[in-house]
Amino acid sequence: MAMTDLPAGAQAGFIDQDMRSGEGWSERLADMLATCRVFVPLFSPRYFASEMCGKEWYAFAQRVIYEQAKNNTTAEAIVPALWWPVPPEQLPGPAERLQFNHRDFGDLYVTEGLYGLVKLRIFEAEYERAVYELAKRIVSVADSSAIGPGRPVDYRNVPSAFGASGGPRPLQVTVAAPTRHDLPEGRTSHYYGDMAQDWNPYHPDSTRPLAYVARDLVRSLNYQADIISFDEVFVPHEGKQEPGRPEILLLDRWALRDEEQRERLAAFDAEHRPWVSVIVPWNREDEQSRAAEAELSDWLERTMPKKTGQGRAASRAAARGVPSMEAFGQLLPQIVEAAAQQYLKHATAYPPTGGGHMERPRLRGPMAAEYATTHYVPQTHDLAPDAEDTDDSTS
Repeated sequence: MAMTDLPAGAQAGFIDQDMRSGEGWSERLADMLATCRVFVPLFSPRYFASEMCGKEWYAFAQRVIYEQAKNNTTAEAIVPALWWPVPPEQLPGPAERLQFNHRDFGDLYVTEGLYGLVKLRIFEAEYERAVYELAKRIVSVADSSAIGPGRPVDYRNVPSAFGASGGPRPLQVTVAAPTRHDLPEGRTSHYYGDMAQDWNPYHPDSTRPLAYVARDLVRSLNYQADIISFDEVFVPHEGKQEPGRPEILLLDRWALRDEEQRERLAAFDAEHRPWVSVIVPWNREDEQSRAAEAELSDWLERTMPKKTGQGRAASRAAARGVPSMEAFGQLLPQIVEAAAQQYLKHATAYPPTGGGHMERPRLRGPMAAEYATTHYVPQTHDLAPDAEDTDDSTS
């Protein structure tokens, strides 16, 4: 409060522990996440193990990504605090990528965290320094980031930013769209660039190509995304295509006016690739797209009947047309999850090498001899077939 120009009695910050029993905690948290200017996660092992904390992080991170897309900025509005130090290798991708130097708050803060400093009276001065420097950083970021308010979302229904353990998971974002050099006749070039990856269907609301917005969003889900053009995708005419990773295909319906692209997309659709989810961004503010919607929708249904008519409700909705950046951000986590599940279902399994009969595990090491003298360990030939089967099924 002392570092701001807020009037007396104003609320400088919010923590969910301030809520009273019986209060609509979900609605109030949604409002706070949609309007706060800075997000301060308190790093600790328990924090990153919490699914609800991961949901709060993702709900706020969406706002930052939208702001970057609208203004082509590199806004940073997350200021982490160390409640208890977490080794870098244990940080999920979204936290690991934060550019933040904790040593500005003191060396003891880095090694002990706020919890360690506040528990030991001899560190009282270091604790006060860390809190003071943290407060300065929060106010500075609030003044410089200028993150606009967003629409409240039910953060209970958004995914966790921390995803699965084990580091970022691979994902491919493929773009099927014209470039400004090969546009269909009469199509404006405002939405296109020198490469298919430059396609920006939500212009002028967004100043960034959609593929890079999608990459940032999936990075907030602890994925590592590669971006390629559909022209780079190998489309075999025979044989089964093995999955390499989950894939999201961003499709511009204007590309369907090109006969060669229609043929390649139809061949792609004819293959069995359930790990590929299709999203069709369709800006309702684009007058040319509105005028040609019936024609291009018909081309899409005839060219890719499988991808537009199968999957979950979210997948079918994504293929029918996503009208805005906000709608795209709400659908994308569901589409990514569907693609990831199908990938795991169809990916090649790699069982242990060797095969054949595996011996039962036996105790070895320093205690093996003593254990053998005090316990009877039955061997395979000691067991009748029925007994062996029973032992295997219950172990």
